[in-house]
Amino acid sequence: MNALAACRTDALGGHVDACTHCAHTEYYYHSCGDRHCPSCGGSKRAAWLERQQRDLLAVPYFHLVFTLPHELSALLLGNRKILYDVLFTNSSQTLQTLGADPKHLGARLGAIMVLHTWGQQLEHHPHIHAVVPGGGLALDGTKWLASRENYLLPVQVLGSLFRGKYLADLRVAYDAGQLRFGGSTAGLADPAAFRRWLSDLYAKNWVVFAKKPFAGPDVLLKYLTRYTHRVALSNGRLAKLEGEHVTLTYKDYTDSCRRKEMVLEGVELLRRFALHVLPKGYVRVRQVGLLAHRDRTERLARCRLFLGSSPVTVVPSASVLAATCTPPASEETVASAAEPAFPTIAPPSQAPTPTCAVAGTTATTAAPTILACLDESKWTALLLALILATTGTLGCLLGALLTVAATNARRRCSQCGRGWMATIWEGARPRGRRRQAAKPVDTS
Repeated sequence: MNALAACRTDALGGHVDACTHCAHTEYYYHSCGDRHCPSCGGSKRAAWLERQQRDLLAVPYFHLVFTLPHELSALLLGNRKILYDVLFTNSSQTLQTLGADPKHLGARLGAIMVLHTWGQQLEHHPHIHAVVPGGGLALDGTKWLASRENYLLPVQVLGSLFRGKYLADLRVAYDAGQLRFGGSTAGLADPAAFRRWLSDLYAKNWVVFAKKPFAGPDVLLKYLTRYTHRVALSNGRLAKLEGEHVTLTYKDYTDSCRRKEMVLEGVELLRRFALHVLPKGYVRVRQVGLLAHRDRTERLARCRLFLGSSPVTVVPSASVLAATCTPPASEETVASAAEPAFPTIAPPSQAPTPTCAVAGTTATTAAPTILACLDESKWTALLLALILATTGTLGCLLGALLTVAATNARRRCSQCGRGWMATIWEGARPRGRRRQAAKPVDTS
């Protein structure tokens, strides 16, 4: 919460960019970079999608959702890491077991799995979104076995198998003493009460939802942006603030997906948001089965050979390069000219190397290099030519070096269109304890 409150404020420092041709100056605050922040993660999401393009196959893609009953919600909140891992493991095993069954497909399936813990009203609603290719590699690795056009696996069997696997692992964790009980779950510490509670869960129908295949790889990538590197509440859903009450918009799935508004007190909003803060270092996007990281390149190459398709060539787009070069200039990030958030800086001269005096020191920016003078279209052509001309490990290394160089490239001035925006002053970003104490939030 402290990180989100200090994001894009003077508590985290900032920098000033000035045009090398005109007097245009832009002020920026640093972002917190926390993965739960609604304002951060755009460049990470774009880079992740670029990497996923390499793994796309020329087959339909299905969307499955593995949802846990609400009776498990309280226990999960007290044992997030253990029971979220069980959710990932059993969702993957359910797909692999049923896909390998000769009665259904008899193939090794793959999936991109994303953990979501929230509903539209920010209640605790843990579930897994799985994007699955329509088919898989034969168990002996000799051919590709395609699924039916609009059918992958029976959802009733998926739900029953998923329920059995999850509750079996839940009992194992209980017997090993790995679970913590407190609050509304304190009574489950008694073995007899836990067995009765588990029996009720076995008697309940567990739902695995399946959607029709995507229209194509482009639609798939657009869809994935809604579920990867995303947090429980986006800025666009904040409608208004009146005193201690916040108005949010949400989609009511029980009423034809109509847009509605809900009003929450500030404390209740923070409580609901905190329900979805993941344990430190927890990985919420995973790839399993055919798409697992180990030996994935070899497996996908074999799949493309059987499908008769060529590998996907990925070229970093201009939008991705621009997103990784500089943060977006918006009303939240650009300080007011009347009340600058940083030390007053004299407008740069017409010379290509502007200078400024800050705290008695002189900072001089270097003239644009050859790499910096390349515009976005030339950058794309250069990257494509060099990556295609070089193969193997050397090509990967060269592509990484060029990407790093691209992030340091200057951008054109939005006012005159002739100069380059260069950083003429930068406030250090606080680290460690200084960052924690930069702008503390009263959480009493």
